[in-house]
Amino acid sequence: MRDQLEALIMQMYKSNILYSEAVREFKKRFILTVLQENKGNQCRAARELNMHRNTLSRTISELKIDVRQLRDGTKRPPRSARLASYEKKAVR
Repeated sequence: MRDQLEALIMQMYKSNILYSEAVREFKKRFILTVLQENKGNQCRAARELNMHRNTLSRTISELKIDVRQLRDGTKRPPRSARLASYEKKAVR
């Protein structure tokens, strides 16, 4: 992997890509990959990245990443349904 990274860096350097652009693109790809693995769940992604969730959220905004595309479309059940399932667990 190290060889691939060095080859990529050399390619970027020869293409006259600015350092700030390279860092921004790396950040975006890295965070996007972790978010995809966590189906857009920012709390879990932040934990894996070892950063605070607010920092991740701010970075996502700065990098203009659309997290909605990463979610699988399922929504949380309504609060009433969640409360009922918690009550069932408490009774057991």
